[in-house]
Amino acid sequence: MRHKDEDAELLKLIRRYVTPDRRYLKLGGNLLGMNGRERAKFTRKLGEAASEISPRELGILLDGGWRERKTAAWLIAVAGRTEFRERLGELLLASEGPYAGQAYCVAFATLGTSTDADLLVAYLDRYLRRPDLYYDQTAALGALLLLDARLGADQTSRFLTPEGLWQQWIDGPPSKDRDAPDTYREFIGQLCVVADESATHCTARS
Repeated sequence: MRHKDEDAELLKLIRRYVTPDRRYLKLGGNLLGMNGRERAKFTRKLGEAASEISPRELGILLDGGWRERKTAAWLIAVAGRTEFRERLGELLLASEGPYAGQAYCVAFATLGTSTDADLLVAYLDRYLRRPDLYYDQTAALGALLLLDARLGADQTSRFLTPEGLWQQWIDGPPSKDRDAPDTYREFIGQLCVVADESATHCTARS
């Protein structure tokens, strides 16, 4: 059971990092529809927030709901806080709630190592076997394709064989979008560009 002081601190962090200008709603595809001025302002403020928030405060947000976790994952990506990699991997694999998984995938793609790729592989190994669950499979596949290209690796190909897990997941109920996998790679790549733009305003970036 949470202590009142903990609740008060969480609410304070939400007001400071999650809800200003409805940030948590904009983190994702909505970023790509912004005009140049809006995007520059947003990335500057996101970079500044990533500089200001402490590791302890990020941990508190990751213990919150989907809005807090989604925002924290983006701040982790922008600041390059690799110490949260395993925690994000646990949250993605658990898939306990909606809306935050894409942000975890953006963080892994931004952090950009083979360890991040392994976390995406673990997720796809589990959830492509569940065609009944439409979770974050497309974001994870897009992020893994992006990392394969950056790292000169080929972890995605086994999922994409003609009768492989990706096709089985697509074919299973409920009905799903049938966009080409590269569509998801390009989408995650565009979000990573936003994270990188924000990182130029982040003094905590390693």
